[in-house]
Amino acid sequence: MFKFQVLFLLLFQILIAHSIRAERTDLELKHLLKHDCGSCHGMTLKGGLGPPLTKKTMLSRNRNEIQAVILSGRPGTAMPPWRSLVTESEANRLAEILIKGDNE
Repeated sequence: MFKFQVLFLLLFQILIAHSIRAERTDLELKHLLKHDCGSCHGMTLKGGLGPPLTKKTMLSRNRNEIQAVILSGRPGTAMPPWRSLVTESEANRLAEILIKGDNE
């Protein structure tokens, strides 16, 4: 019986380890901004199909608003929700990067 309990705990830990995705680093998030967001907002994020994502244009928005747009998209526009692709924490860090202009 003890062997089955140990085996069960081991399998449970393996399943948990695979289900938890590691948070992306800031460098990975900046790469995501350039390549994924850039496909609509322009490769330099100065605008394209979507509006510019420059520090100047982000000044009028707060972090929570930007995070909400990233996670939920903008209904009626081409901006899709990214909730299934980024975590809330990552969306928050993306908003910080945009506000600080660290992506420029």
